[in-house]
Amino acid sequence: MIGLQVVTMGQKASNTAREWFADNRYQDYLYLHGLGVEMAEALAEYTHKRIRAELGFGHEDDRDMDKMLKQGYRGSRYSFGYPACPNLADQRQLLELLGASRIGVAMSDEDQLHPEQSTSAIVCHHPQAKYFSV
Repeated sequence: MIGLQVVTMGQKASNTAREWFADNRYQDYLYLHGLGVEMAEALAEYTHKRIRAELGFGHEDDRDMDKMLKQGYRGSRYSFGYPACPNLADQRQLLELLGASRIGVAMSDEDQLHPEQSTSAIVCHHPQAKYFSV
């Protein structure tokens, strides 16, 4: 079983951060940018959790938060630009399949997601699917 996902905090967060940076509001910019990036990641994790629940094995998630944060759940969410999916350009097909333009997500010529506070992933739910590092 495989899932595909794309999430975003939207263009407004990026525009406001850019305005604050231009206005020399660096601390505000950094806080907003950090919040936007972390919220996009949280939304991606929430979407992954919801997929597990809808597939009927969300109850397998570890209830201990420390274990949960160490991937104490079934499956893995693999985002582009990391060791399992190193080629950022490969997400073009994923964005097209999901119709990511409907939520305002596109890719730059340099293969970066726009708005900046966005992420996409391939979600595998095999019980042995785990992260690895190189």
